Amino acid sequence: MPVSIPSEDEVLAYFKSLSNWGRWGGDDQLGTLNLLSPDSARRGFSTVTEHVTVSCARTVAYEPSLDAPKPALHFMTHSGEADNPRVAVDFVGMVFHGATITHVDSLAHFFWEGRMYNGRPSSLVSTSEGATAGSIELAGGGIVTRGILVDAPLIRGVRWLERGEGVMPDDILEAERRHGFRITEGDALLIRTGQLTRRGVEGPADPDAGSTACQAACLPLFHERGIAVLGTDTGNDVKPTGYPSLTNPIHQVGIVAMGLWILDNANLDDLAMECRKRGRYEFLLMTSPLKLSNTTGSPVNPLAVF
Repeated sequence: MPVSIPSEDEVLAYFKSLSNWGRWGGDDQLGTLNLLSPDSARRGFSTVTEHVTVSCARTVAYEPSLDAPKPALHFMTHSGEADNPRVAVDFVGMVFHGATITHVDSLAHFFWEGRMYNGRPSSLVSTSEGATAGSIELAGGGIVTRGILVDAPLIRGVRWLERGEGVMPDDILEAERRHGFRITEGDALLIRTGQLTRRGVEGPADPDAGSTACQAACLPLFHERGIAVLGTDTGNDVKPTGYPSLTNPIHQVGIVAMGLWILDNANLDDLAMECRKRGRYEFLLMTSPLKLSNTTGSPVNPLAVF
């Protein structure tokens, strides 16, 4: 039976029914990265037969746009234009949380009712010190596991999903049936919506125009299958959400209750092309967040390897 869009009360109940608080101990800060294992790594490495690598990152741009009004900053502190030049040195600064830069969120990025993952007080993330718990350097050893791509536009026979429209569990289960994989514990699940393709065709859109991503109805499936990482080509939340008290249900339930590590704004178009070419949607995925002290996430360049 197809899964319907849950009510707000049902999504709010996910904070308890899908909670991983205490599952790996009261001091745990890794959340679903605990689900990575030798088996999940072996599943990933077993898919590598060609050593073809595909970047799943967008290029960082420095020009403002509708979806990036405060873009990354780049300037040269030393260049080849000086007298007797000897070296070139760059400065790059960015607010990577947003709608355009490919990044991983740490478990310090979202709160609910004054708490972060595993019940810690949100005050542990302060203006003066940053994320003193749940910081991104906890994932500094890298994330290496089997990656799976669900190409939702391909499943639905469209070019892209519409803004405000969500990927549903039935889309994911149909991708499993059609492409012969099964999502299992420790996998990194990547969901392509086609919104990046649409941006390339129509240009940037104001985030207030809405976004597509997985609908909150997918959260129980993510919990049941035990995915370690969720990524998509958008900010990973349908906008508008349809839930007055929830601004970002995938992030709020996923990060705070489940301890789910989330990859935002990936470039999954090139990956989808390689998957379609081969007729297979499994690969090795390697992601290495920067070891940024007391930080709520990191820009990343995830690599899919075939």
